[in-house]
Amino acid sequence: MVQAGVFAQSQEEADVRRETIAKARYLRSIYKTESALNLLASLIDEDEFDEEVGVELAECYYQNGDYMAATGLYMTLVTKAPENTLYRVRLMQSLARMKAYDNSIRIGKFIFRQDSIPVIAISIGDSYKQLDMPDSALVYYKKAVALNPYKESFVSKAANMLLANKEYDEAISMTEHFLENDPDNDVIAPICGLAYYRKGDYGKAIEIFQKQEDGGNDTYSIHFYLGHAYWRTKTIYKAEKELLAAWQIDSTDANLACSIAGVKSDGFAVFEAEVKPWLDKALEMMQPNAETMARIHQGYALEYFKRHDFDNAIVHYKETYRYDPNFRAAVSTIGYCYEQKKDYKRALEWYEKYLTLVPQGSKGYEQITESINYVKRELFMEEK
Repeated sequence: MVQAGVFAQSQEEADVRRETIAKARYLRSIYKTESALNLLASLIDEDEFDEEVGVELAECYYQNGDYMAATGLYMTLVTKAPENTLYRVRLMQSLARMKAYDNSIRIGKFIFRQDSIPVIAISIGDSYKQLDMPDSALVYYKKAVALNPYKESFVSKAANMLLANKEYDEAISMTEHFLENDPDNDVIAPICGLAYYRKGDYGKAIEIFQKQEDGGNDTYSIHFYLGHAYWRTKTIYKAEKELLAAWQIDSTDANLACSIAGVKSDGFAVFEAEVKPWLDKALEMMQPNAETMARIHQGYALEYFKRHDFDNAIVHYKETYRYDPNFRAAVSTIGYCYEQKKDYKRALEWYEKYLTLVPQGSKGYEQITESINYVKRELFMEEK
């Protein structure tokens, strides 16, 4: 009778434990994590580690964002059950969440050596990327793609990194292989198009971007790069149409406004009515960025120069040079503008400044030397 009573009590305790864990698991599934933790607390035995309870506690801590507590439990679980891959995977993930990327990579590599799981390779790559080690990240992204070349997220990460490295041919090969299986994919096809665009194959880029647009991909990047590809191939009316479509989606990009101004200028639009307003938009919204500011002012300068408005051309060429001191042509052009205004003294100053910036014997040096000789003759004549 005593033995039967003890057995009944043990069975009752086991039933309670099982029901408590099941309820806690349900509460965690509906994100009532604190309630789940409170329930599980009643099952903690200070003298004996309960693996099933430990797993549920670790999952609750992880879901609740307490990665330190989750990591501690996963470490214990790995020690208790070293053959359990899931515990190591969760340990790797919680370490990454804690930004302990080196340790996460170490655990990830151990798992990957045991079992070539593509997601593990991606996780290792992500940790390397967080450590600003893009070459190592790319190695593992490519391992994941090799294992599953038709997984969109894998190909996207690897191909984008190849683009960043200017490895356009490999990016094209990887994305085109994916597109053989899913030709209209609106994530991978634009990456493929961008690789062709950056490689300088604008015709192929147009083919891909146009197909995406015709298929209903009405995103900013499609219109932006399709417009620039058309611009590169001198198809001005289509370029303007696409860039304006991009502007309708995002009207905060100063570079886009500058591009629209450039396209309109190449299409011989009236400067004051159609080109200048876009340069004005770009200038108004621009946060100071030397490269873009130089481009904006160069846009103004070129238009004023073409109109023989040398006063305004000088203003903007000076600003162009201020933002981009490597743009030496601005210096000689300022000298030329002063020469056209017959302000030979200032023309001489800028021409002589130009000679200090270019190698002696270069074509530019020789041309400006001739201009200096001309200006000096004119100054001599003025002094008579």
